[in-house]
This record gives sequence, structure tokens and C-alpha cells, in this order.
Amino acid sequence: MTFPDLTPDLKERMPELRGRLSANVSMADITWFRAGGPAQVLFTPADEADLAYFLKNKPEDLTTFVIGLGSNLLVRDGGVPGVVIRLGRGFGEIKVEPGNRIRVGTVVPDVKVARAAADAGIAGLAFYRGIPGSIGGALRMNAGAHGSETKDVLREARAVDPEGNIHVLSLADMGFTYRHSAIPSDWIFTEALFEGTPGDPAEILRAMDEVAEYREKNQPIKERTGGSTFKNPPGHSAWKLIDAAGCRGFRVGGAAVSEKHCNFLINDRNATGEDIERLGETVRARVKADAGVTLEWEIIRLGLPKAGRPVGEALAAAE
Repeated sequence: MTFPDLTPDLKERMPELRGRLSANVSMADITWFRAGGPAQVLFTPADEADLAYFLKNKPEDLTTFVIGLGSNLLVRDGGVPGVVIRLGRGFGEIKVEPGNRIRVGTVVPDVKVARAAADAGIAGLAFYRGIPGSIGGALRMNAGAHGSETKDVLREARAVDPEGNIHVLSLADMGFTYRHSAIPSDWIFTEALFEGTPGDPAEILRAMDEVAEYREKNQPIKERTGGSTFKNPPGHSAWKLIDAAGCRGFRVGGAAVSEKHCNFLINDRNATGEDIERLGETVRARVKADAGVTLEWEIIRLGLPKAGRPVGEALAAAE
């Protein structure tokens, strides 16, 4: 499937745009699941000012979505209409500041932030070693692991709203709760300022090694996966509910529930986006029937199905 090419009109409308506009770009090539249809337009802004310029001047009826590294994202097979914004090098700076602080662009991988903090002797950010994806996603979802969360170390963030206005946000402004930020979903995070405590680099690196060893032992990190699929319901572990419902290793088409950690879905046989979403919805239905608990997706699902195909909960019953 291909969409009409919007790039000539956008370039004419925004002559000062410095970023790259590309039509009908395969999302399967830039997401960790390696599945799904194309983006109608992929826009890679040069920097924050370029992003703001685009948002100020784009057509009002043009839909936009933002992605980071594509780690926590499932794209449907019909593709994504409108513009997918993918932050690039202009959002990749890491700068150590006085007071055990580190300022990073939101495209920086979480693991790279953990390493930079360790090298600078800043403790408190080692947990990012165990989180796939980028800092933008960590801000959006209050990402956490091993007893720590983004809210514990964030001091400030920057974001651009849909009208192209730039905002500086305090920790209180973020409204963090479990795997959630109160910032509107259409605001785009561009930068984060973290603060840790003084630490010994060698000890921090040892802690990071422990996190890495745990991940390699307990999670399918070498598979095509989107990371943790469902949020932990209050008082429950999602993986335990999935396991108890008999879903470990369960398969739909080219997608399967990981044998190693059953809150991970994997694409191991050229799965389509529908295979993966149907697998997830079937798991949700089985857990609901078995335990009476409704699992909530942690992975973001984006785009349209192929013509005539169902989405969401309807997939659990679709043949």
C-alpha cells in the first residue's frame, strides 16, 4: 500500500524547513518489531527550532505522530497516514553539568544515558541500562526498572506543543504516575535534565552489569520485540497472569509469546502487524477469562489495518 505523496506541497509551504521529508517510508525498517506498513510522510527535523517551525506552519488538518527509536511501537499493516516525526541527530546531545546533573536529547538511548552518568560518577541512573528505547519514551511513560523510575531522577524537560510553542517543564508539571505522564500526548519531548547523586564509577558500572545480566537471563533481548507488552495491573504481575492463562509460547502466525518472559511478544517468523496485535489481544482475552483482570497495552499501536481487517479487541475473535 502507498499513500499520496504530500512532500512537494509541504516543501513549498515551508521553504525554511531544514529537516528531511520522505514519502511512503517503510515503518518495518525502523521499528524493533520489524512489521507494519509505511508512513505517508517521514519527517526528520534538524533540531528543536526546525521541529517548532514545522509544527507552526503545517496544514491544520495534517495528522502527526512522533516516534523515537521505534522500540515500544507496533505499526499496523495499512500504514500511518499523515506525518510520522522521527527525531534524529539534532536531539542526540549528552552534556554533563555541575551538581551531578546530565542533560540529554530525547533521541538518546536509555542505555547510553546510564553509561554517560556512570562515566561521570553520577549514581541513580543505572536502572536505565535495563530499559530499551530512548529518553523521549522514558519521559512519556515514566519508564522504570529495578525499583527506580524516571520521576526519581528527572528535574526538567523540554517539549514542543502542536502549535510549535516550546515549553520548559518541571518535575511537578510532568504529572508522573505508573507508566504515565500527564503531558498531552501530542506534545513532543526534545530534552531532559536528570540529577543523580555522587557515586563511584566502578560501583555504578557493576550495578549496570547486574542489570544487563538480569535482562539477558530473563528477557528475550536478542529477538524482534517491542519490550514489555502490557502494564502490570495493580497488585499483579502481567507476566504471571499471562503464564497462568496458559499463554507462554502461544503463537499467532509469525508472532509468539516469549518462552523466556511471557510479557514479551516476539516476531520470529516474519509476522505482520496484525499477527502481533491479534496475539496480544488474544492474550488479553485469555487473561480476562482466566483471572478476571483486563491487561492494558504498554506498547503503542499506531496506524491503520489493511482494508477490511479488524483492529483492537475484535482481533481476539477474528479468524
